[in-house]
Amino acid sequence: TCSICALERTTPHLRGHSPRVCKMTSNGGLSCLVLAFTSVFLCHLLTCAQSGRAAFLLGLPALSCLGYAAYRKVQSSAVVCALERGEVLELADYLYSCAETEKLYQLLVQYKDSNDAEFLWRLARASRDLSLLPNIEAGQKKQLTFEAFEYVKKALEKDDLCSAAHKWYAVCLSDVGDYEGVKVKIGNSYIIRDHLERAIELNPKDATSIHILGYWCFAFAELPWYQRKVAAVIFSSPPESTYEEALAFFLKAEEVDPNFYSKNLLMLGKTYLAMKDKEKALLWLTKTKEYPAHTLEDKEVHTHPDSRPMVYSVFVYISV
Repeated sequence: TCSICALERTTPHLRGHSPRVCKMTSNGGLSCLVLAFTSVFLCHLLTCAQSGRAAFLLGLPALSCLGYAAYRKVQSSAVVCALERGEVLELADYLYSCAETEKLYQLLVQYKDSNDAEFLWRLARASRDLSLLPNIEAGQKKQLTFEAFEYVKKALEKDDLCSAAHKWYAVCLSDVGDYEGVKVKIGNSYIIRDHLERAIELNPKDATSIHILGYWCFAFAELPWYQRKVAAVIFSSPPESTYEEALAFFLKAEEVDPNFYSKNLLMLGKTYLAMKDKEKALLWLTKTKEYPAHTLEDKEVHTHPDSRPMVYSVFVYISV
């Protein structure tokens, strides 16, 4: 599972939208009971030829209010119903939060020719998610990776003020670089940073973008000397950063949304360790270990070699 996607699924407010979830109350009635104890599935995805909008044959209702409203339109007769733009986006966000990658892709790929940036960056993200599934063959993975980049590039062309488009442009450009060689990948690093900075400028409350930029800084700060020499041969001024710069972004992400991501806690610990500040490293690595393992990635972070605070507690004790 992609780290970025796992993070955004568990923190939906970081995606720039807040899905409206219908919560069950003591007097919620039958509708809320249905919402609480059933899940959504899509039986078919069709294309509405006349309107160009997505059409669905819905089974049980989704948990979002808009999704439930769409379900109410068709539940009595179980017929195909064309959804409005807002309903499609709401359903797409719900499917994303549920990690229904294939259904989400099938929904959004109908909008590949759209001029709406909100559809396009979501389609780019869905294409990328699909490429990362274990059952995807190498050839299809590459095709989806490049398609994702084309979709998000078009999203930026349509709306240069969309923070999410800038963020996913940076992510998808990094993915494409894996197929284009070291020289291209290093050259893309400058562009990746520019788009992450623009995403943060447009949405300063997006802790995800801030964390990714911190990771970018950390990666170049820990680059071995021999790799720096190789980069210097290719570029007169290769990308550079420092642990101090990485630390500032990780701390900023934590300030924006405290305790939002186990890996941000881990990276704070690793960064302080790289800076020889063992006491603060122990503090953040302990927080990492105590972070509830809600997702598979949280569990992976718990077992990461650098997340073992007791290993470093000895060094802290000796240095005091």
